[in-house]
Amino acid sequence: MGKLTTHVLDTGSGNPAAGLRIEVYRLTGGRQKLGEVATNADGRVDAPILEGDAFQLGEYELVFHAGAYLESTGQDLPDPKFLNIIPLRFGMAEDKHYHVPLLLSAFGYSTYRGS
Repeated sequence: MGKLTTHVLDTGSGNPAAGLRIEVYRLTGGRQKLGEVATNADGRVDAPILEGDAFQLGEYELVFHAGAYLESTGQDLPDPKFLNIIPLRFGMAEDKHYHVPLLLSAFGYSTYRGS
C-alpha cells in the first residue's frame, strides 16, 4: 500500500525542524487542499500524510511554511525573509512509499525522494 511521508531538518541549526506547518494539495483535476500537518520534535509528522484510500496516484504539492518556523527559532532573518513559503510539486506514479524530505536553512533548501 502506498503512503506519503516527510521529514524536515534544519541544516542551519543542525536540528529537526519541530513545529513546521505543512499543507498538502492534490493537483490532479485542479488544486484541492487535502489537509494540514505539523512536524513533531523529530521533524517528522506523527502519521503518514496520505495512506490507505487517501493515497491516490497523481500530482501533489506540499507547502512548507518555512518562514514562520525559522522566525520561531530566533534566527536573525532579513525583512523580507529570503525563504517564507516553500511549495514542492511532485508526482506519485506507483502504489509505493513516497518520502519527500526537506533540508532547510534560512537561505536554501533541498529535497529528494527518500526511502
